[in-house]
Amino acid sequence: MKKTIYTFLFLLPVCYCFSQTQLPDSTKTMDSVVLKAYEQKTVATVCCAVPLREPVFSPKTSLVNGLNAVAGVRMEERSPGSYRLSIRGSSLRSPFGVRNIKVYWNGIPVTDPGGNTYFNQFAWNNFSNIEIAKGPASSMYGSGTGGLVLLDRSGERWKDGITAEYITGSYNLHNFFLTARAGSRSGASGINNGAEHTLTYAHNQTDGYRIHTNMRRDNITWTGKLKWDKHTLTTSVLFTDMHYQTPGALNLAEFNADPKAARPAAGGFPGAVAAGAAIYQKNVLAGITHEMILAPRLKNTTTLYANFAQVKNPAIRNYERRNEPSFGGRSYFWHKLRIGSIPFNIIAGAEFQQGYFNIQVSKNRNGNPDTLQTNDDINSNALVSFTQVEMHNSRNTWGLVSGISNNGNRLSITRLNKYPVVKQQRNYRNEITPRIYFWKRFNTQEISLSWTATVSKGFSPPTTAEVLPSTGIISTSLEAEKGWNYESTIYTGLFKNKLEIYLTGFYFKLYDALVQRRDLSGADFFVNAGDIRQNGIEFRADYHTDIIYGAVIKQFRLRTDITLNHFRYGNFIKGSDDFSGKKVPSVPSSVLSLLADVDFKNGIYCSASYYGASSIYLNDANTFKAYPYHLLGIQLGWKKKEKGNIRLNIYAGIDNLLNETYSLGNDINAAANRFYNAAPLRNYYAGVALQWIKQVKK
Repeated sequence: MKKTIYTFLFLLPVCYCFSQTQLPDSTKTMDSVVLKAYEQKTVATVCCAVPLREPVFSPKTSLVNGLNAVAGVRMEERSPGSYRLSIRGSSLRSPFGVRNIKVYWNGIPVTDPGGNTYFNQFAWNNFSNIEIAKGPASSMYGSGTGGLVLLDRSGERWKDGITAEYITGSYNLHNFFLTARAGSRSGASGINNGAEHTLTYAHNQTDGYRIHTNMRRDNITWTGKLKWDKHTLTTSVLFTDMHYQTPGALNLAEFNADPKAARPAAGGFPGAVAAGAAIYQKNVLAGITHEMILAPRLKNTTTLYANFAQVKNPAIRNYERRNEPSFGGRSYFWHKLRIGSIPFNIIAGAEFQQGYFNIQVSKNRNGNPDTLQTNDDINSNALVSFTQVEMHNSRNTWGLVSGISNNGNRLSITRLNKYPVVKQQRNYRNEITPRIYFWKRFNTQEISLSWTATVSKGFSPPTTAEVLPSTGIISTSLEAEKGWNYESTIYTGLFKNKLEIYLTGFYFKLYDALVQRRDLSGADFFVNAGDIRQNGIEFRADYHTDIIYGAVIKQFRLRTDITLNHFRYGNFIKGSDDFSGKKVPSVPSSVLSLLADVDFKNGIYCSASYYGASSIYLNDANTFKAYPYHLLGIQLGWKKKEKGNIRLNIYAGIDNLLNETYSLGNDINAAANRFYNAAPLRNYYAGVALQWIKQVKK
């Protein structure tokens, strides 16, 4: 560990050696602490803004590096295009995909009514902000104990123009991004009316590091915003067409012998290559949001949306086809009033989602569907009604937010290929989930200091993929997991807020936790554990300053994120196995992330990143584990601003500079001990971006 950190620190002065010519804009960052998640306009720390910075997200194929730079957040990529996202350990339920985390894009629910999220449908240029709420968000966003992710373009400075970017690199990497903006800025020329349009296109492709990991994704979005009088109308449309191969996990002997290998044939099942194991996925998401000011202190925001996902998945044991249309809406009222000297904000609303899915599973014959095995119609809906009250004193030195929701989820599955046709269903009704959040400021002339405390309840029913897993056995007997979360955060700003420090401690006791299992064929299924005790500490220190060393350096920033987890099973006995007191698999006990950026006045910039994770247990019995690993990355670039608002950005970088062999996206509780999915060794990339911004006539 020390050697790795010394190497990281050594790279910082190396960046200083590059200096000649002129600097335009600094690297794009996102550091807002004014939160949208709970409609709070106060400084708070329950959420965090992810640094959308070029180095941590390059080469812009995935969001893994950037999200992993946030304490308490872990994103994994089993192979290009196959993502898992966890917030405070919620990956226990996700053999693949994103579950138990509610995701919104431009205010539109991306998580379907069955609880699944196709996070891989998004490309780098679909949004400018990522906001993450850790822990239960049920008080305003429905079921879920893992957390909340908001993706949108809020806070983005509007400028008419076109941006094109091309990136190439190791493993036949080719990424292309195009963003075009046009319209009349709202509020221009002293008027409140205006229209804005943003069109994006993204193409990502790579052969991947391992055998059978080819990936291709094409993504198109359009966002339009129209303002008139007291109305704002926002329309968002997203289309993604992607394909990626799935190589399958290896056991330890296979991983050590050749980590690039795809899963071989075993136990009567073909290997990943022979089976043509892959995902063919199409997503269409469209929504419209209307915001209306009804009175000086009263407004309504209403969103209506429709979503469709089509997935074809030839796998080692079968061929699955899913058609998943869904629709829904979300509406809430926001009212501001004052009682005596105390101002109040009151929010009340509801969200409804309805899905009609069909899943067909056939025998897989060389990557093509053969004999039909199961044919299931799934009717899934979710309804949440919520109320939240926020108050603070007249001097704005303390505040209290109290929210509560009533959640209902219903799921029915009708198996059509067996007679008589029987409908199996499960209702999870009237789950009340409160949340109380208190904050207090202790500001002085020298420092900024605040303290927050949160108590919240989480509720999360099984997703459709857990009730109907790849074994094909319907499991409506699964219970919803639920629990209480307690956390507290101390924030301080020093040296005129150039140094910001956050320290959070939390305790979350989860009952009936859903835990993944795998059978000998690699199919997943789920069971309820007794309870899980999740204790953790999250630390973040962010230092930034401008114009130093005689104006040679225009901007310098250093950020540190540390995560310490103590996750243990409580009473967890299944059959003859007693896992009580064991460490929860898939969760590293400690994680360290370091990010450093240096922008020189001559236009050259340099960035370095370090990510280190401790060992991770791979099964409930704690008999197998993935060993610690340390990742180091560096990027050098040069920006130049030409006359006529033309901007050029040329850069190159190296990921996994230390050439670590490690597994990312382990298969937890896998049969035959097939846990390991190798991540790329040292790899390189280079890119060029050209931007034209329309000049505004004065």
